[in-house]
Amino acid sequence: MEYLLELLIFRYGYIGLTIALALGIVGVPVPDEVLLTYSGYLAGNGTLHPLLVVLCAFLGSAFGITVSYFIGLRFGYPFLLKYGPKLHLSHARIERAQGWMNQFGNLLLILGFFVPGVRHVTAYMAGMTRLKFGTFMFYAYTGALSWSVLFIYIGFILGDRWLQVKHYVHHYGFSFLLYGGIAALAYFSLRRLIAMRKVKA
Repeated sequence: MEYLLELLIFRYGYIGLTIALALGIVGVPVPDEVLLTYSGYLAGNGTLHPLLVVLCAFLGSAFGITVSYFIGLRFGYPFLLKYGPKLHLSHARIERAQGWMNQFGNLLLILGFFVPGVRHVTAYMAGMTRLKFGTFMFYAYTGALSWSVLFIYIGFILGDRWLQVKHYVHHYGFSFLLYGGIAALAYFSLRRLIAMRKVKA
């Protein structure tokens, strides 16, 4: 896995990251979180520029989820049932996403990014229900940015231990993402608070 990610990043650079994440959101089997975390690790050791990594990751995930939205808008539920399994979107995942969409509404466009197997379906659902594109953009792009920044930042602070994310995401799923996100945000906020106090002093 690490070798394939290295090949992708070093051969195609930032554009490779953007394209891979776009395809991953549409449904192509790309290890999204691992790719983001590895990019964060490379940003941390100076191989990649942190801001460009965040920008490309956001653009890729935003583009992918927008394509999914318009596919859902144009072709509807029959398309998802017919071609979903070819994109590794099983009927069980589709039904689960439907249930969660009914429960969480538009908020799932944000939360769904943090649940493997769900983020690939939420945009199709939004398109099929003909959610206004402006509303879709607000929720989906907020989710895309939050998700990208979180995993890039985790890779940035983990350093050489970045590959541990794959294990925790696979075994602990949403719980790891939730607590990891809280920990990362707390760490970032604490550092900012300390820096502000030093400036005032």
